Amino acid sequence: MKMKLELVDTHAHLDLLEGEVEIYLRDAAHAGVNLVAAVGINLEASRKAVEYSEKFEGVDAIVGIHPHEASTVDRRTMDRLRELACNPGVVGIGETGLDFYRNRSPRADQERSFRWHVELAKEMSLAVVVHDRDAHAETIKILEEYAPFRDKLVLHCFSGDLAMARECMEMGGYISVAGPITFLNAKRLRELVAQLPLERLLLETDCPFLSPHPYRGKPNFPARVALIAQCVAELKGVTLKEVAEITTRNWLTVKGGD
Repeated sequence: MKMKLELVDTHAHLDLLEGEVEIYLRDAAHAGVNLVAAVGINLEASRKAVEYSEKFEGVDAIVGIHPHEASTVDRRTMDRLRELACNPGVVGIGETGLDFYRNRSPRADQERSFRWHVELAKEMSLAVVVHDRDAHAETIKILEEYAPFRDKLVLHCFSGDLAMARECMEMGGYISVAGPITFLNAKRLRELVAQLPLERLLLETDCPFLSPHPYRGKPNFPARVALIAQCVAELKGVTLKEVAEITTRNWLTVKGGD
């Protein structure tokens, strides 16, 4: 008899998947993934995330502007995000943050947009979902200005070190683990996750990106969060059921409980 799982994909770009979203959600449910957070990277994607939360049971919405598009963010943009965030299906603001790897928006614009997103999340008592790439010190510096977060902070697709993870957790945040944890050459990340408390971990696909092994390089789907959960269970020496139960409870805490 197949074990029944209750998993959450806490970060999915459903609007970027090819084909019918309903099919991907059905496949996810068959894999034990019963809740998916649809994440916006701009206003249009954020509107779609809200639409998915209204149309499909088991979909949460997160609304925000990706740091790649930070140069487009002004006060009017934030007002529109605030309006979207009033929808009952919205549980977070993001993904926001800093990306100093690609630098598709000037760093000053990224930092300003990041602060505005955090301020909006605080104002509305919603979680802030943070993108951080090659900007670890700058990301922590800005977050420290607004700490504590009291379970309303998620570092999406974490790529920092143990010290950064501890700082995030001390501020009341969670570390979100994506497909790279399954890559055999991701030794540092795998060692890091093995040291972190399960009570502070979340699971995500970041689909359609970052497909886990053995699908690396192919389009990713919410159902594949089950592979990430299995990897975490093996690294931490616990059962898959325990990973599913605790990481799901963590997400319910982030979103304020169900």
